[in-house]
Amino acid sequence: MADLIADLQAFLSASPTPYHAVAEMAGRLRAAGFIQLAEEDRWQTQAGGRYFTLRNGSSVVAWTLPKAAPLEETGVRMVGAHTDSPCLKVKPQPDLHRQGYQQLGVEVYGGVLLNPWFDRDLSMAGRVDYLSAKGERKQALLNFQRPVAVIPSLAIHLDREANNSRAINAQTYLPVILGQGESKAEFRQILKQQLQAEGVEDLDQVLDYEISLYDTQPPGLVGLNQEFLTSARLDNLLSCYMGLSSLLEADSEYATLLVCNDHEEVGSMSAAGAQGPMLKQVLERLMPDAEARNRMLSRSVMISADNAHGIHPNFADKHDANHGPLLNAGPVIKLNANQRYATNSETSALFRDLARLEEVPVQAFVVRSDMGCGSTIGPITSAELGVRTLDIGVPQFAMHSIREMAGVEDVRHLCKVLTRFYREAQV
Repeated sequence: MADLIADLQAFLSASPTPYHAVAEMAGRLRAAGFIQLAEEDRWQTQAGGRYFTLRNGSSVVAWTLPKAAPLEETGVRMVGAHTDSPCLKVKPQPDLHRQGYQQLGVEVYGGVLLNPWFDRDLSMAGRVDYLSAKGERKQALLNFQRPVAVIPSLAIHLDREANNSRAINAQTYLPVILGQGESKAEFRQILKQQLQAEGVEDLDQVLDYEISLYDTQPPGLVGLNQEFLTSARLDNLLSCYMGLSSLLEADSEYATLLVCNDHEEVGSMSAAGAQGPMLKQVLERLMPDAEARNRMLSRSVMISADNAHGIHPNFADKHDANHGPLLNAGPVIKLNANQRYATNSETSALFRDLARLEEVPVQAFVVRSDMGCGSTIGPITSAELGVRTLDIGVPQFAMHSIREMAGVEDVRHLCKVLTRFYREAQV
């Protein structure tokens, strides 16, 4: 258990952005013998092979092929998650200089819980596109790692109603402070200096970037018995990690697949998102014949893994009393009559049976009937592929906060079930 959680913490620390998360996953896949296939190349795969491909550097599909069993007869055991998390992103022309302070304008990505971003030691990471000294367009990942920015709160003496009601104006309240100076330092020059410090030697000019802010506080264990994991980006890097660990652990004799898409937090409608064609195109390349591919999909199952809302002891009335998941009480099957989740009785029964075989407890989540329900990549993938799908996840607190909380025991539980799913003969 300790090794699993320590490895998870290392994964989270190495993944401040979707680009870094996918780079970390790609490194782990290569270390496990997976071969990377570039989308622009002609693919040559073979029985028993292990492969993965990337799109936009922020989405990944990894799969294994059986040595003997034909895909159209056994189907594919698939797990899906997403690599992105709500955050603050630096604007294209962010430079501000006010009252002697160097600041950056930021844009809100996804449904961010904004209050916890104040008074945090923030760093910056992301992807930079640049022009080399030879005039070639190149890309590099960047990570300041150290605290370089902060959004200070306004003192309560200047806002006596702060504890009663505080509406945050994303345009005026959120520009971060980088430092002080008489003149404005251009952000692109700051990026250039950082890239050079990180060893990019052929950089001539920064062309563009996608940079996110993140909390420098590392993942930690909390509770008298250290039963809780706290970290940024648990939604949904926790599912990415569990899916990847289970895929590598399973070493299945059947076809297995993991897809981790970007852009779920903003609707999934992109080339790298679940509503885009990435997964469908991978499956078409693996099984070009439409008749055989349809037979394969009819025998396949997708488990969409995304965290669930645990019942908060201070806000228990926000849950349906019969469907309030507890942390460390097992993975959660997510259901919604209006298809905001893709679970049905057949796929739910499959998951419950797998959990029974692994002696893992199972919980269920249904949103209150008088509240709206969020969604996941599950219904999108199910509709795109026509594949049986269910939505599950581990319960957590503080979803979409800069620091979230989940149960340590739930990580072990869901890894066991996902590994069993990958190995199972009948799905």
